[in-house]
Amino acid sequence: MTGPGGARCMLMRGGTSKGAYFLADDLPADTAARDELLLRIVGSPDPRQIDGLGGAHPLTSKVAVVSRSDDPEADVDYLFLQVAVDRPEVTGRQNCGNILAGVGPFAVERGLVAAGDDRTSVRIRMLNTGDLAVASFATPGGRIDYTGTTEISGVPGTAAPVMIEFPVGRSPLLPTGHARDTVVGLPVTCVDNGMPTVLIAAASLGVTGYETPRDLEEDSDLAERLREIRLKAGRAMGLGDVEAVTVPKLSLLAPPRHGGAVMTRTFIPVRCHTSIGVLGAASVAAGLRVDGGVGQGVARLPAHGDRLRIEHPTGFLEIEAGVEYDSAGAAPVARHTAVVRTARKIFDGTAFPRPAGAAPHH
Repeated sequence: MTGPGGARCMLMRGGTSKGAYFLADDLPADTAARDELLLRIVGSPDPRQIDGLGGAHPLTSKVAVVSRSDDPEADVDYLFLQVAVDRPEVTGRQNCGNILAGVGPFAVERGLVAAGDDRTSVRIRMLNTGDLAVASFATPGGRIDYTGTTEISGVPGTAAPVMIEFPVGRSPLLPTGHARDTVVGLPVTCVDNGMPTVLIAAASLGVTGYETPRDLEEDSDLAERLREIRLKAGRAMGLGDVEAVTVPKLSLLAPPRHGGAVMTRTFIPVRCHTSIGVLGAASVAAGLRVDGGVGQGVARLPAHGDRLRIEHPTGFLEIEAGVEYDSAGAAPVARHTAVVRTARKIFDGTAFPRPAGAAPHH
C-alpha cells in the first residue's frame, strides 16, 4: 500500500523499455492527482529527470498501472502512461507493447494472478485501446524465474522469455480504408495493428533509412516534414488533432541489411527509437503484408510462414504477423500476431516523490 509520502512501486524492464509499475490501488483515484504524483516520482519536467526514477528518455519514462479486471475475458487491466521528459505531461493516448511484457510477471508478483506450477498465462486488457493480449512465462515451482537464455536486441545479456499473443484487433487494420494514401505529396500506408503507425519509404524523404537515430533527429528539415505528415495522417486515421499526443508513430522503411524483412527507423514521435516498439513492429509487420502498401518493393518477405524479422538501429525484433482478406477481397485483417519479449524485475519498494511545487526551473 502507499505509505506516508511514498507509493509502492516496482521498477521493471519490459522488452526494450523501462518503467515504474504500480497497482491502481497504490495511486490516487483522481486522474489529475495521479498524474501530478507520477510527474514527481518520475522526475518530470527535467531533461535529465535527475530528481526521479526516469532515465531522461521516452523509453525509460514510462508507467504501468495494473488492477484486477472485471472483463470476463481478462485477468488484469493494464493502463500505460507515457510521462513526458521535458514537460509536465502524462498521457494515456497510446499503448506500449514493451512495458506490456512486464505486466504478467508483475500481476503474479502482486498476487493478482496465481502462478502455475510450471507456466503461467495472464490475460491482459489494455485499457488504452480496449485490446486484449495473453502473456505466458515460466513459473517453475510456482515462482517467477527471470533468468533464461533468450536474447532480444537492445538489451544486454539474456533473460526468461515472455510470449505475448494478440487476438484479432477490434480496430480496422487500415484506418483510412486504403492500402496507400498520399500525405503531403508522399505515398504512405496508415496501419493499426495495435499501434497507429504511418509507414513511409525512407527514400521518398531523401534519407537512406540506415542513418543513426541521432543523425535523423538532428535533421531539422526532416523533422518538420515528419511533423507535417504526422499531423495530416493523424486526422486521416480518425485520431483528430495529434499535435499534443504521441500517436501515430512514423516508421521509415528501407531494404533490409541483415537478412530480415525490412529496416526501420521509427519516430516516437520526435525522438527516433533506438530499436522499435512491440506494437509498432506489429503494425509494421502487418502493413508489409498489405497488397499495394508502400512496403512493396522495399521489404523482402519470406516465402512461407508468418514470422518476420524487423530490423532496427540496434538489431532486430522477430514477430509473427499474418494478414488475410475478407471474402470480397477488399479489407485486410490481421489474423495472428505474436512476439517473444523478456522482462526483469529491477527494484521493488517505495518510490518517494519530490516535494509538491518543487519542479525544476528552466
